[in-house]
Amino acid sequence: MGRRQFQWWFNVVDIIGVLNEQDDYTKNRNYWKYLKNKLRKENEQLVSRTNQLKLTASDGKKYLTDTLDSDGVVSLAKIFPNSRSTEFLDWFLYSDNTIDGQSKKKAYTLFESGLLDSLEVGSVKCLQP
Repeated sequence: MGRRQFQWWFNVVDIIGVLNEQDDYTKNRNYWKYLKNKLRKENEQLVSRTNQLKLTASDGKKYLTDTLDSDGVVSLAKIFPNSRSTEFLDWFLYSDNTIDGQSKKKAYTLFESGLLDSLEVGSVKCLQP
C-alpha cells in the first residue's frame, strides 16, 4: 500500500477574519468575495489555488468552502493590505511552541510513522494507546 499524502487545508474566510481581526462571519465572507474578484482581475494565481471542500458549519450542515493549503495561506497573508499579516505570518510559520503548533507537530509525526496504516479505521482498538 502506498503512502498517503498528508495536507492541511484552511478555511479562507477564517484566515480573512484573523487578518482583519474581525469575528463577523458575514463581513469576512463579503471581504473574501471582494478580494477574490479583485485578485481574479489582476490574474493573481492565488484564486486558482483555492479548493472547495465540504466543511461543517455552525449549523451542523456541510457546505462547500474555499480553502487554501499552507502555502496558499502564506501567499494570502503576503498580499493582505494591512500590517496584521506580518504578525500572523510569524505565528503561522513559527508556532511550534504553541498548543496548536505542538498538536500539528504530533499529527505530522503520527502520520509519518506509518502507524495509521496498520490500524483498523473506525474501531475502538484504533483509539486505544
